[in-house]
Amino acid sequence: MSNRTMKLLGCLLIGGALTATAQQRPIQSLYMFDPLLVNPAYAGSQVQLSATGIYRNQWVNLEGAPKTLTTTIHSGFKKSRVGVGVLISKDVIGIHDDTGLYGIYSYKLPISTRRKSVLSFGLQGGFNTITSDYNKLTLKSVTDPNLAGVDRKFIPNVGVGLFYRESNFYGGISVPYLLDNKIVALNDVNSLAKQRRYYYIFAGFSARLSNNIKLIPSTLVRIQEQAPVSIDLNTTFVLYDVVGLGVSYRMGDAVVGLFELQINQNFHVGYAYDFTTSQLNQFSNGSHELMINYRVKITRIHRGLECPTYW
Repeated sequence: MSNRTMKLLGCLLIGGALTATAQQRPIQSLYMFDPLLVNPAYAGSQVQLSATGIYRNQWVNLEGAPKTLTTTIHSGFKKSRVGVGVLISKDVIGIHDDTGLYGIYSYKLPISTRRKSVLSFGLQGGFNTITSDYNKLTLKSVTDPNLAGVDRKFIPNVGVGLFYRESNFYGGISVPYLLDNKIVALNDVNSLAKQRRYYYIFAGFSARLSNNIKLIPSTLVRIQEQAPVSIDLNTTFVLYDVVGLGVSYRMGDAVVGLFELQINQNFHVGYAYDFTTSQLNQFSNGSHELMINYRVKITRIHRGLECPTYW
């Protein structure tokens, strides 16, 4: 295998174009606690200022496996009719580092006062920078200039979404990254590797089983162009509105154990462990994911507004 082919394969792994089953965007198991990761229309839905950080260590013990850190900050304004937020991400796979920064805006239309239903429209815009440090490679041959130094790419993108919620139900559809940007640029190589468009569809509802137990089933469908559909099925039991225990099944990939804890009015933490069910379980001990969320009402902005208790 030539060095140039090796580099193409590395770049295609980042682009998700090596095989039909590859995923370009990071997959996270705790997305239901931070829907802004998949839908810009969610911005401001918590009304109060909400900041969430999620760290994922994927496929533990597999060298070069993805490590992802995301941070979102958003709040409602104009009596919660407008939402504004920011999404910052860092995804490291082997020698490749993908850092993203996106600004987010949403506008909300009240539908029914009785059902507390709202329809939100969202927009996001920003960029990713992909840095590939080939100096970290140990090569048998260093004659190929494409495998030397540090390669950087600046990739802008935009996205849209719709989000509907009411007292016991929520659902949304989004295309967070609309542009099919080219991501491989090698000398004398005509590459077709691109960032493929993603479509997300998600929904969930809350059912109170007793005074102290709440059931929250949900689902997320990921549709990536030129790749198979990915589906998550989730069920969480919330005890005393403080502790959540759940399980998630990602078809063809993993079974996930979920835990969440409402520490106080402001802090909310979560943990997920993915038990890999694909053939990668021969090489990996699964994936760990940690989440921390901080929410606070800003009196001057949020006075007199009701904040959702769960989503």
